[in-house]
Amino acid sequence: MPMQNTHPTLIRMIPLLFVFLWSTGFIGAKYALPFVEPFYLLFLRMVLTIFVFLALCLLFKAKWPPMRLAGHQMVSGALIHGVYLGGVFAAIKLGMPAGVAAIIVGIQPILTALISWQLFSDALRPMQWLGLGLGLVGVVVVVFSTQLQDEVSLTWPALIASIAALLGISIGTLYQKRFSGGVDLLTGSVWQYVSTAVLMAVLAWSFETREVTWDIQLILALGWLVFGLSVSAVLLLMYMIREGEASKVAAYFYLVPLVACVEAWLLFDEDLPPLAIAASVLTVLGVYLVLKKPASAK
Repeated sequence: MPMQNTHPTLIRMIPLLFVFLWSTGFIGAKYALPFVEPFYLLFLRMVLTIFVFLALCLLFKAKWPPMRLAGHQMVSGALIHGVYLGGVFAAIKLGMPAGVAAIIVGIQPILTALISWQLFSDALRPMQWLGLGLGLVGVVVVVFSTQLQDEVSLTWPALIASIAALLGISIGTLYQKRFSGGVDLLTGSVWQYVSTAVLMAVLAWSFETREVTWDIQLILALGWLVFGLSVSAVLLLMYMIREGEASKVAAYFYLVPLVACVEAWLLFDEDLPPLAIAASVLTVLGVYLVLKKPASAK
């Protein structure tokens, strides 16, 4: 949707709003998963989201892309939504603690910057590399100090699933940046969710029983995952990818574990030790260094 006439202050608020919305995905999943298996939950979420986006496309008379660009959207959607979410959910289902999964996926900004640097000459300044390093250290300390209190036993299947999630979100972000030019955000999202729904259907019908215990908690969580995450947060993500450098967009993901920890502390009374608070400052500093424009560009 065109945003040329949007107030500059609102434009600057988009990354912060995105971080908040994206972080609530972990909270929504925690509320929903006791009542449904992960792949089937994602399948239901994608199907509902497709109907919402089709309604938005009709309302705003969005332009549908040609099939070649629609194919690119389906690839990026399968990576960003399918492989990433499916990998994280599968890793947790296979016994990996959520904190360990967050650490592995938290490497995404580093991996995205490295891939972007190699493939697209999206060079980073030394100060930005320092910011990426500080952000990574901050995320690791936050997650370890808040969630990795007990002894952890990792399995190879869980590790492979989490690595697949990391690769999915990293490669998908760059793919979307490379091939999303000129595609309407609404119709492009429809194609992305179609491919994700197909992927989740294959996984759910292959590995799960698809049994659901319908509870008000599940219904509310599913509603939030659809409207708060799949609609609002993803549209903001696609907009940021289209308008900014891929490595800078990826840096915002550093803030997600921090915000999620705060939300878990408020909602579930999970501990937030002083070390995690100090590490959060380091994370914010890292993001600032990555996003800060050089003096010559001001």
